[in-house]
Amino acid sequence: MAARFAGRVALVTGGASGIGAATARALAQEGARVVVVDIDRERGAAVAAACGGELAVADVADAAALAATVARAAAAHGRLDVLVSNAFAAAAGPIAQLELAAWERTLAVTLTPAFTALRAALPHLPRGGAVVHVASVSGLAGDRGLAAYNAAKAGLVNFTRAAALEVAAAGVRVNAVCPGLVDTPALARALERAPERAAALGAAVPLGRLGQPEEIAHAILFLASDEASYVTGTTLVVDGGLTAGTGIPALVPGA
Repeated sequence: MAARFAGRVALVTGGASGIGAATARALAQEGARVVVVDIDRERGAAVAAACGGELAVADVADAAALAATVARAAAAHGRLDVLVSNAFAAAAGPIAQLELAAWERTLAVTLTPAFTALRAALPHLPRGGAVVHVASVSGLAGDRGLAAYNAAKAGLVNFTRAAALEVAAAGVRVNAVCPGLVDTPALARALERAPERAAALGAAVPLGRLGQPEEIAHAILFLASDEASYVTGTTLVVDGGLTAGTGIPALVPGA
């Protein structure tokens, strides 16, 4: 198992921190040559160095730049086996107050790059190639104040299904992972605005804690590996049980 990705090339967008960085490290540990794509040069370079891989600085919202980045990575290594689309942006605020530019930026960073990257990668992905989109439980249900993020992640979930159907004949698999509440720098920044909510977040999860980026990376690597060779078009929820309930308070004492 330690070399599931030996000899393979993987590209991870949004790889400079959080789930993307954990995924890049995990892929490298299992033998992959990793290309980290991020707009953050400093943190991206640190992750790439730790992986023994390389950094490609690009704004994923720039469709031409992202497509060129994917093509260059495939050409430089002579192959591209795994694509992980993880980059995201999340505008927050009530719908009535949400600026159109913030809505558009959220979709431009979170949803559209999955399409752009996949389209650019398809000529290079071999039979057995794998694509994993990092969606969210917020793409399966709604959140107050996160309408743009909800829409983008929901779009990513259904784009995964559509793409899986289209590329199955070529032997390429496309899946999504839906993390719940994960202890990432992005969540930490969000909690800076409301630190009193930190305890409530962990308490909302049946397992009683936030997830770790490495736990999501494990799920991503499974979907990208040959162990999931008969899995495509699916959404793997990794949320500590957060979405297992209906939200209705316990009706039975002690339950």
